[in-house]
Amino acid sequence: MPLPIAPIAAFAIRYGSVAVATYALARSIERAPRDQSVEDTLDTAPEGVTTRRDDEQMNATARMRRVIRLGTDGPGIEIDAVSLTRIRFRKV
Repeated sequence: MPLPIAPIAAFAIRYGSVAVATYALARSIERAPRDQSVEDTLDTAPEGVTTRRDDEQMNATARMRRVIRLGTDGPGIEIDAVSLTRIRFRKV
């Protein structure tokens, strides 16, 4: 019994074009040098969400650190997400 090629070809063209576009986008992003002082600041951010307010600006930090494991003693991966935000208010 012959295999119908039309549904498989449509699937391959659709997802193949998405894969090629993603690859091209990933290759077009240039590498930036890593600034160690910024890395140290991100490492010192506390876990959770914190906010601070001054007369002219408001600062917020958020940090989530989790370890995900496959099974109880299986291999794992650590996810460390940090966000720094500054909002300034100026009278014009």
